[in-house]
Amino acid sequence: MELPRASEEGLQDVPPKYPDNLGPCRLSALPSRTIVIDRVLKSILTLALLGELAVLFFNILSRWLFNRPWLWSLEAAGLALSVIAFLGGALAYRRGEHAFVRMLVEALPLGWRRACYTLVELIVLTVAIAGAVSVLPFLASGWEEFTPILGMRLMWLGLPLIAGMIVLAATAVERLVAQHRPTVVRVASIFLAVLLLLTTTQRRWAPWVTSEAALAGALGLFFSTVLIGVPVAFALLLGTLAYLYATDTIPLVALPHNMVNGTGNFVLLAIPFFILVGIVMTKGGISLRLVRLVQTLVGHFRGGLLQVMVVSMYIVSGLSGSKAADVAAVGSVMRDMLRREGYPLEQATAVLAASAAMGETVPPSIAMLVLGSVTTLSIGALFIAGLIPAAVVAICLMVLIYVQTFRRTVHRSPRATLPELARAGLHGILPLLMPLILFGGILLGVAAPTEVSSFAVVYGLVLAGLIYRELGWREFLRGAIDCAATSGMILFILASATSFAWMLTIAHLPQRLVAVLTSGSQSHWMFMLSSIAILILAGSILEGLPALVILAPILMPIAFQIGVNQLHYGIVLVIAMGIGAFIPPVGVGFYTTCAVCETTIEESARAMIPFFVVLCLSLMAVALVPWFTLFLPMTFHMGG
Repeated sequence: MELPRASEEGLQDVPPKYPDNLGPCRLSALPSRTIVIDRVLKSILTLALLGELAVLFFNILSRWLFNRPWLWSLEAAGLALSVIAFLGGALAYRRGEHAFVRMLVEALPLGWRRACYTLVELIVLTVAIAGAVSVLPFLASGWEEFTPILGMRLMWLGLPLIAGMIVLAATAVERLVAQHRPTVVRVASIFLAVLLLLTTTQRRWAPWVTSEAALAGALGLFFSTVLIGVPVAFALLLGTLAYLYATDTIPLVALPHNMVNGTGNFVLLAIPFFILVGIVMTKGGISLRLVRLVQTLVGHFRGGLLQVMVVSMYIVSGLSGSKAADVAAVGSVMRDMLRREGYPLEQATAVLAASAAMGETVPPSIAMLVLGSVTTLSIGALFIAGLIPAAVVAICLMVLIYVQTFRRTVHRSPRATLPELARAGLHGILPLLMPLILFGGILLGVAAPTEVSSFAVVYGLVLAGLIYRELGWREFLRGAIDCAATSGMILFILASATSFAWMLTIAHLPQRLVAVLTSGSQSHWMFMLSSIAILILAGSILEGLPALVILAPILMPIAFQIGVNQLHYGIVLVIAMGIGAFIPPVGVGFYTTCAVCETTIEESARAMIPFFVVLCLSLMAVALVPWFTLFLPMTFHMGG
């Protein structure tokens, strides 16, 4: 069986961002200079990704074989991560892959939709220009500062940011030119008039704006722009810029400073490598072999293929940190199988989305990497702590599937014979060695998660390219470009969320939130319930990961004060965030799932309701029974 390309099955194509008659034209129809920009971006990003992969891989070998680690690799990693974050984020925007909420806009009449699409590009253009201007003082200050080992000027870390902002501005202009011209003229005229009025009268109204008023305005601006379809990353940056401009007490250079710091954590370099593992799995036939193994084991259960989907998502999530990659890997393999066997694809979409939310705590997990980067929690402890909670959620989902299909006539696959089990097991042995590499390296302290992820990529390439011979060099390069764009989108969102979280901190929102959450009761359970509700809501609006970046540093200290175990609490936050990211109508992950399964959002949303209820109930079970989370960490003496 030939696997579909990841780009065709949901790694990138959340449903089309713009109808052809409303939004920007396709890249193939754009001027030749646009094609050149894309090729230059792809070349730079591919070199950064593969170069850093080689540096980390051979750094481990040098340390193991010769006891001579490459200390300079950390500084090289920082530069590579900056390139991937900001140029990759720009490429993702050009490809229409940034996370956004457009449910409300799509329900508007044609004229209003055109106006919203125009306003979105104008906001992105404004943010990009303001961001580029704010980077200039950052570059000037970095000219005289050097890194300790390579002696590299710190200015180099900011160059990808200003380059990315320039590319974003150029892309926004291209899209505006390609849109409905009368609408662009009208909306741009109003938009520019408002900007001119605000800038020319700032000295008059700024003294009257308190920090509380500026915070309320920034939050209101963020939520309103998200609802009209502005990508989450740019809405976060807009809210931060608005607060800084309204208060006029902190220079705008704080914005690029926080964005660069937001991508400066070495552990975040594991994000592109885990995403690359997922792409290699999908394109190289590894996912297909795992799904076939699972089918021989549980395919004869009632609701067989849906049960296979849940178990497959659990296993595949243990090989790739990207939920988009997991959804594409499992959904693209099983979609046609489900259609042939007569399963409703809307129900399959709901199962896939619920399973993806469950898989957020199956290591390696990007959400766990992000949580570990913004808190003091150990990545290794988080990885091992998430296994049983994810299994609890998976069992609850499988019970629901059994109940739903109990009175429904569905095809049940015969129990696999012993030769079939042996053959599927033989084909699945090599893919299943990948999680052993990940867990073994982390648990034994052989290497950090970032370094282990580079080994997983190399192992996947050997498996898919040399042993299975299903991944050619060109396919791999296309996958590397897809990986760079997806990683760039995620890292760009994290950089924006870091700036937004910093803005909330200087506006004293954490203190206000602490007062609200602790004023009524010191009860563990009330605090846990409030946290779950906040993270599900924030996860659906903020595309998941920014919710962790913004809220986890605020909520973790409160949990510690009232006696909640922080490792247990972190796992609860990750699951709640995952549920929010995959629930309709605004969960961005749900859009991806519908695209992979080729279903409509409306019909799939109805099918998702019972699964959302079960997800919440299973999360409550995990929250109320800390043993599920703490048993394995305590067994392996990793905290808890």
